[in-house]
Amino acid sequence: MNVYLQGLTMGLAYVAPIGLQNLFVINSALTQKRSRVYITALIVIFWDISLGVACFLGAGALLQALPWLQKVILSVGCLIVIWIGIGLLRSKASLEGGRDVNVPVWQLITSAFVVTWLNPQAIIDGTMMLGAFRASLPAGTDGFFIAGFASASALWFLTVSTLVSLLGSKFNEKVLNVINKVCGVVIIFYGCKLAWSFIKLMGWVG
Repeated sequence: MNVYLQGLTMGLAYVAPIGLQNLFVINSALTQKRSRVYITALIVIFWDISLGVACFLGAGALLQALPWLQKVILSVGCLIVIWIGIGLLRSKASLEGGRDVNVPVWQLITSAFVVTWLNPQAIIDGTMMLGAFRASLPAGTDGFFIAGFASASALWFLTVSTLVSLLGSKFNEKVLNVINKVCGVVIIFYGCKLAWSFIKLMGWVG
């Protein structure tokens, strides 16, 4: 139980900071119907847990050992993330009938994958945090830690989705549009950071 709680607290510390995943879930909760909000949350939870397990097992070391793979992920990731941000800037949020409830599930899956996996720095940082923690665990307790981490991911994203979805009904269209724009700008900023990391990795700047 102690190792499970360690995984739970570490998982909450890992997912709680506002980043691409949280912005993606928040925007979904504000612009889609409740059923689609939970589908989105479950998809993000799946990718988040898969990334956490990969980091726990040392995916960051693989990226550091294969620089070409890091370059590919960075170059593709920055473009797609910026594209997602531009899409938010151009979108027009509306209440009730105007909500975008027809987003294909495959698009939700790919977008959630992009905001979760196509950030090599996050993978490396996650590996340093979770991988280092793994070294301190007693033998045979990895499963309990992963279960705690998975519980934290599910608890966090389902709670955020529920709270934002409930509060979202109190927002008017103008507020929703402002939130969309803010989320879009922040996501574009993240994309530009990835692009800058790619430029530095390629050695194009000193």
